[in-house]
Amino acid sequence: MRSESPPRSHDDIPLAQLASHDISLLTFLLTTCARMKPLQTSSGELLADRRADFAEFLFASQDYGEAAELMMSALELAPNWSFGWFRLGEFHEAAGAMDPAVEAWRMALKLDPADRVGAALKLQLAGQEQPGMGSTSGFVETLFDQYASSFDKALVGKLDYRVPELLLDAIRAQAGDTSELAIDLGCGTGLMGERLRPFTRNLEGYDISTEMLRKAAAKKLYDRLQKTDLQTMVYSGLPADLVVAADVFIYLGALASVMHLARSMLRPSGLFAFSVERHGGDEEFVLRSSRRYAHSERHVRTLLEDAGFAVLSLTVEAIRRDRDQTLEGLIIVARATPGAAEANLPLPGAGVLL
Repeated sequence: MRSESPPRSHDDIPLAQLASHDISLLTFLLTTCARMKPLQTSSGELLADRRADFAEFLFASQDYGEAAELMMSALELAPNWSFGWFRLGEFHEAAGAMDPAVEAWRMALKLDPADRVGAALKLQLAGQEQPGMGSTSGFVETLFDQYASSFDKALVGKLDYRVPELLLDAIRAQAGDTSELAIDLGCGTGLMGERLRPFTRNLEGYDISTEMLRKAAAKKLYDRLQKTDLQTMVYSGLPADLVVAADVFIYLGALASVMHLARSMLRPSGLFAFSVERHGGDEEFVLRSSRRYAHSERHVRTLLEDAGFAVLSLTVEAIRRDRDQTLEGLIIVARATPGAAEANLPLPGAGVLL
């Protein structure tokens, strides 16, 4: 029930006054606005932005219903603001009002079909959509473009991220000292590339995020870097000895196509090493509240066999910290097996260099 006290005016409250209530909120608002410009966190309407800013304050104060009401009033002034609709959905979700949350996420998706905020994933988690191929390319690209500047420090320094070292140990247990060509799928800023560089003569990296690729290029690890979407990529390079995907498949639901992509990149008997978050249930894969996918061991083994791989090693490991919990993953190395897949290996071709 709403309070009968005189209504407050939120339109004229500056950020400085909000900060007197909670200095961390000011930091949150400023860093969010700076980081999220591609997502248009500003509605373009000053009055709407003021209301939205105070709605964020109410949300941070756990006044979820009031936050949703105030955000709705902001959207009345800026009805085409997709990020505002997404946040409105999150406010309703926190208040336990899932029907209006779903409506808000549907509106966000309608206004931004590229889905840079990940509204489709929210709809999947709400049971309104069937689990799909994976996160939209727009969401993944935007997420990592924003995250690039702090990625290494946050992942390694704060979350105890171990996938690159675990994969390197698994690879070295199966391979010789050096390879002619290694491919780093979803290379990001080059955390995996740092481990691979001493053991390969040529190293190529592919990623969807321009900003992550800039960070990787600055490290001078790769002989070739290319911006691409792994969900639609067609490989046209030389056959590789090794293909690695470190913490990449957590953003993909269905993995069959990317398994075949990896197989098309490899020479006969080449190695494919990758990680997934581990799902211990009966489903092939699930979308978690983190908006990342987890896959079952049985499903991954089936996909590898279908794509022309034989599993050499598969271990369950602690791969990182997540929300103060240790997250388990599968560290897998598989070998390309002889067969019809070799007949479909592409001819060498040129790529886009950064």
